[in-house]
Amino acid sequence: MKKPDPEPGLVIRYDYLWRDEQKRGRIEGVKDRPCAIIIASKTDDLGHFTVILAPITHSAPQQSTAAIEIPPQVKKHLGMDDKRSWIIADEVNSTSWDDPGIVPVSRSRWAYGFLPPRLATMLSGRVIQLFEQKRLRIVNRE
Repeated sequence: MKKPDPEPGLVIRYDYLWRDEQKRGRIEGVKDRPCAIIIASKTDDLGHFTVILAPITHSAPQQSTAAIEIPPQVKKHLGMDDKRSWIIADEVNSTSWDDPGIVPVSRSRWAYGFLPPRLATMLSGRVIQLFEQKRLRIVNRE
């Protein structure tokens, strides 16, 4: 099974490191979780990429958190459970696509699949807006 090229909107599995975990001295996430690729940027001529990943969580966001709820039909399309989930838009991880914390979803699938284009565009627009407002928290894992 070949790892796909990173593309915005692709939902993968990653050991996402929350900013509060990083502040407590952790260098790896507590668990693997679904994450949506917001940006995939080629870093050299050898085909290396840096990716910006937004976490997906079952935990309802706090009032101060910018999040987008994933519609049930999208979760079904991605092969995820039927519990409510949100993509957190105001906190992201930046890492290399070669990061060993990016793992296959299962033995037969590398990724969950792609967010629908409208949802992916809404998410990236929200992340960019938060960046411009200096409200985006970035945890650099490179």
